[in-house]
Amino acid sequence: MAAKPLHPATLAAQALGWIDEQTGAVVLPVHTATTFLRDPDNQYRRGRGYGRADNASYDQPEALITALEGGAASLVFASGMAAAAAVFHSLPTGSHVVAPKVMYWALRRWLGMQAERGALAVDFVDAASPDALRVAVRPGRTKLVWVETPANPLWTVTDITAAAEIAHAAGALLAVDSTAATPVLTRPLSLGADIVMHSATKYLNGHSDVIAGSLTTARKDEFWQGIVAARSGDGAILGSFEAYLLLRGMRTLYPRVERACRSAQLIAERLGAHPRVLEVLYPGLPSHSGHAVAARQMQGGFGGMLSIRVKGGEAAAIATAARVEIWKRATSLGGVESLLEHRASVEGAGSPVPPDLLRLSVGIEDPDDLIADLEAALG
Repeated sequence: MAAKPLHPATLAAQALGWIDEQTGAVVLPVHTATTFLRDPDNQYRRGRGYGRADNASYDQPEALITALEGGAASLVFASGMAAAAAVFHSLPTGSHVVAPKVMYWALRRWLGMQAERGALAVDFVDAASPDALRVAVRPGRTKLVWVETPANPLWTVTDITAAAEIAHAAGALLAVDSTAATPVLTRPLSLGADIVMHSATKYLNGHSDVIAGSLTTARKDEFWQGIVAARSGDGAILGSFEAYLLLRGMRTLYPRVERACRSAQLIAERLGAHPRVLEVLYPGLPSHSGHAVAARQMQGGFGGMLSIRVKGGEAAAIATAARVEIWKRATSLGGVESLLEHRASVEGAGSPVPPDLLRLSVGIEDPDDLIADLEAALG
């Protein structure tokens, strides 16, 4: 009788159960070697030649991410931006791509720069609308549809299955930035995506002490091999110790995300009735425009990210942020500590973010303490 497959939470907690065979250690050593010995006949039968492409410290985090995403292979990168850039760099020069109007601002800005220099042709669309995606793709010319769901910082939701069907019908690939959802809540490859990207700095690491990125593919095809070559050729590699810290963080991924989801839902529901809050943006609320799609493709929760719009405009939002005590006024997201940020100040001109918006990354603190701190800050 075949053994029952282990739950992904078990795989994460035990880091696939690997041990160091030589010592019996349940935590693998950090491999810092940059070069490896050749065999007497000049071959590399051990499978490693040079650390930029063959870092042994990558083996376990990449294998774990692959298992959690249900993919064929994964790669870790020096940052989420490096991971995303590797996908676009692997497209033919001048390729047409479709991307969301609402997405991680640094990648949106970078894509705009690529379009200005002619490296890519980019259309930014409302990715929450399948009709808008369908109109934007150009059969035979569009090479990639990139979506982010839920999308930072308005938390708009894209129907991954519909996006995959639209992309594939046009002969394009679908890549999904699933940073906010994490594999705990959504597995985009099972919904038809070809590539999944994470800013592993965020939830995968979860401790605000590593900058990293990852890509997972549905197939080890020619395009994937191009990405493998791009990571090595562009030098977008993660340090050995950072790979170790990433794996350390992923061991607690499930309890961290599950707690953050529960707390975020409570906070969203409470703040929705607050007299100083104009609007709460959270996919877990039935009033959210993407709630139905999110309920279908997010299992076990709606994420630890939400945004609030403060009555009184930008000045009131910034003043609210200045009064919090438990929440930390800092950028990034997905850590064990709760963070709050006025996003329009960060993103600047051209941002789709309303000036009265505060982005909240819910950590693992007691939710009642977090709610009380926000209510006091709102006044």
